[in-house]
Amino acid sequence: MAWLFGYVDVTDSGFIAAVLSIAFNPLFWNVVARWEHKTRALSRVFGSPRAACYCLGAVILVLNCVRSHCFTEAMKSQPKLEGLNCCWAYYMGLAVLAVGTLFVITSFLALGFTGTFLGDYFGILKDAKVTSFPFSVLDNPMYWGSTAIYLGWSLMHASPAGLLLTAVVAISYTIAMLYEGPFTEEIYRQKQKEAKNK
Repeated sequence: MAWLFGYVDVTDSGFIAAVLSIAFNPLFWNVVARWEHKTRALSRVFGSPRAACYCLGAVILVLNCVRSHCFTEAMKSQPKLEGLNCCWAYYMGLAVLAVGTLFVITSFLALGFTGTFLGDYFGILKDAKVTSFPFSVLDNPMYWGSTAIYLGWSLMHASPAGLLLTAVVAISYTIAMLYEGPFTEEIYRQKQKEAKNK
């Protein structure tokens, strides 16, 4: 990975904007969702947990569009890697992007809108853990699918900056999973405990 730094100007303002948007998104949704779980403030403001969750989901979607735009602009402003600027790398990138898209779409279909956008933090809980595809093949397929999309996009554009930014995406999501996983498990543990006490 260190060799990529020779091809990337990490001081470029577009590259910095991409790194900041990548890091900001999971930080934002985790802070807001935990705050909501603790205070229920958004549910009160929007009149219901479902409306609040839909609003947060819409904000997350907009932030993801901004992140993708910054990522693409950072790639376009940096040089291409000649070794990747060929048909096989383009088609390999396209295949990785397609697999990532498959994971993201099927995750969304399995979880639904509120399951995808932190509904459990709003008290909108699933009856049981989702274990159907793609969760049957991969933990956190939404995050890894999104990472694969960025990796594929980077390969298609022969972009060392994109490859480096993809690593930032993977690191950001890994940190998010470390915070989200145990917290979500605790939410469902509390639900089971309450159900037993009834």
